[in-house]
Amino acid sequence: MNNTYQKEIQTKLTKGLLDMIILQYLEQESMHGYQLITKIRKGFGVYLGPSTVYPLLGALEKKGYVKSTWNMDSERPRKVYKLTNEGKNVLSFTESSLNLICKNMVTDSKIRVQAAPLISARLMPQI
Repeated sequence: MNNTYQKEIQTKLTKGLLDMIILQYLEQESMHGYQLITKIRKGFGVYLGPSTVYPLLGALEKKGYVKSTWNMDSERPRKVYKLTNEGKNVLSFTESSLNLICKNMVTDSKIRVQAAPLISARLMPQI
């Protein structure tokens, strides 16, 4: 498989799971949007701009999966996001669902999947 195609697949999967990736990062620690953009770029090799990440954070907050507060202690005010209990529940359910999907794909002899290590790592590369 050529490198361009691998990058395309990585980008598509990252974008498709972006809300869960963000929730996973926020489960580890509270962060502002730019921190999330940087972690995603470093962890997945995919650049997502503010016009992608900030509206998604707003949607996640509207659903009750994250809560934001303003941090006024830094050189400039930043909106910091924290995972809520509802967000933790969604993250757990998604992990279970992805495990089930991969399990079903593996048991179907016509489909070859080696994504189980990714799912087992709870969608996140170790950084």
